[in-house]
Amino acid sequence: MVNVMEIDPSKKRSIHALEATNFFLADVQTGLGPFLAAYLAGDGWEPGRVGLALTIGGIITVVLQAPAGAIVDQVRSKRTILVLASAVLDVGAVLLSMTSAPWTVYTSQALIGGAGPFLGPTLAAVTMGMVGVTFFDRQFGKNQSFNSAGNVACALLIAGISHFFGNRSIFITAALLTLPTMLAIRAMKSKDIDYDLARGGAIQVDGKEVAARVSVMKTLLGDRTLLLFLACAFLFHFANAAMLPQLGEMLSHGSRASAAPFMSACIVVTQVVIMCFAPAIGRFANLHGRKPLLMIGFGVLPIRALLYTLTHNTESLIAIQLLDGVANAIFGVVSILVVADRTRATGRFNLVQGGLATAVGLGAALSTTFGGKLIQHFSYRVSFLSLAAIAVLAFALLWTAIPETLTNENEPDKDTSSPVTPQEISA
Repeated sequence: MVNVMEIDPSKKRSIHALEATNFFLADVQTGLGPFLAAYLAGDGWEPGRVGLALTIGGIITVVLQAPAGAIVDQVRSKRTILVLASAVLDVGAVLLSMTSAPWTVYTSQALIGGAGPFLGPTLAAVTMGMVGVTFFDRQFGKNQSFNSAGNVACALLIAGISHFFGNRSIFITAALLTLPTMLAIRAMKSKDIDYDLARGGAIQVDGKEVAARVSVMKTLLGDRTLLLFLACAFLFHFANAAMLPQLGEMLSHGSRASAAPFMSACIVVTQVVIMCFAPAIGRFANLHGRKPLLMIGFGVLPIRALLYTLTHNTESLIAIQLLDGVANAIFGVVSILVVADRTRATGRFNLVQGGLATAVGLGAALSTTFGGKLIQHFSYRVSFLSLAAIAVLAFALLWTAIPETLTNENEPDKDTSSPVTPQEISA
């Protein structure tokens, strides 16, 4: 079904502010994420300790994801959540800029891990609240494109700054970038964000729209397809998360000066792919379904891991990142669309986003520790091959267990899930 309607013109300013928020917030997160492993390795940290440092933030993120989603469902002021989380990221960046001593690294990782769970669900909730189900696929794809453009801009900026001022300047830059992030958040109008739509929509009862509130247990545990998809997401990120940090570590031990430029090049390649294709992915998923795209995204992951074992040539490794862009562009957009499909008219959209992020965070946290230990006791080659095997398992589960979640009855802003009565309230 092709929708020829347009988004309410009165919301255009808030939508542009939302897109700018995705851009600048990506800048901050890029400065705090992929460069940390290379920074610590360059300061003499062993792979096992690097993995532990990354895992600390990951564990905190995992613990908070579902509660964060539930909070986003309940709190009306989505902008306040974004402002507070951005401020916490700022503090984490300042700590990392001071020293690579264990206490600052671990404290900053705790802060960053605590703020991160609120960002993704809130941005998706704001999007749903502004444009509704009708335009969510398209607008969410555009958001991901702006997010990737921010990652590219920040990676290029950091490559230049770190060359002249050292790797510690990476985190100073990230801290400064919170200012335009805050300004973009404040430019969104609260009145343009529909509270009930942002939670997962409303249902039609006797011709009237009623806010939907399905119990937490029914939403999370009563949907077999959703549970299996969360397992797929866990395996995908268990296989994926350690790959890029491991490449950074591998080059840092060979040449510390080249680590940051190499990481920047890898990030740029990945994010350019996402930036170019995310809007088209949203449109394609709306017209042709979610599963064909997911099969492609999951399928390239083991190929990428295998290719990393075949060459140490810097240019070839950067080229392989094209596959990373394909996988992450598809997963980043389509996974949220699957959640939106399965939570229509439940009022639990953000809670289940938190559940998805928990699966993703748990997989990513275990991936870095798993990969670091394999490198420490065996080799980079063994680690990449092991990650490839996990990726094959994720693909097999997706192929055999997950049906198409887009249905013909996906009418704009109407109920497509199982019947829900207004009496079903939160547990």
